[in-house]
Amino acid sequence: MNLKGIIEGILFAVGDEGITLNDLIKILEKEPEEIKNTLMELKNDYESGDRGIRITFLGNSFKLTTKKEHKEFFEKLLVDTKTYTLSDAALEVLAIVAYNEPITRLKVDEIRGVNSSNMIRKLVAMNFIKECGKADTIGRPNLYKTTNDFLDYFGLATKEDLPKLIIKQEVESEDKDLYTSTYKENI
Repeated sequence: MNLKGIIEGILFAVGDEGITLNDLIKILEKEPEEIKNTLMELKNDYESGDRGIRITFLGNSFKLTTKKEHKEFFEKLLVDTKTYTLSDAALEVLAIVAYNEPITRLKVDEIRGVNSSNMIRKLVAMNFIKECGKADTIGRPNLYKTTNDFLDYFGLATKEDLPKLIIKQEVESEDKDLYTSTYKENI
């Protein structure tokens, strides 16, 4: 059995979806170490300068992807056929969902200070976020979380690859008398 060739064919067949290591183990009925070693051999084969694709681990799956150094040629080929331009509002909602998932739309609204229902609808349509259940609160609102397409778009292997947030705590200020001013009137 040509394991390297079979894995290459599987990666090609699954396309953008990619395939997890566990799925490869189930399909090939081989030991995890043998599959990992074969994947690494294949990955090294693709890393040579004369190849146009590589094996990448994105969104918890192995995928065949194009090399970044050839990006300008692929962009000419695709010319906006499926290019997403994300507005500041979309990026803001995505960040809130990514760092707080699972989260309800009302919680997103509370954090942003504005209604986010249209933006959430757009991000669901773009498949960057998805419904992942119902909250155990009154009305049982939908919970949202990011998708593998979100990870792919931002080049992340897992959600843990997101930049760490540094939360600054506000320093408690002394109680001040609101009726007295530090400014003096010149009379």
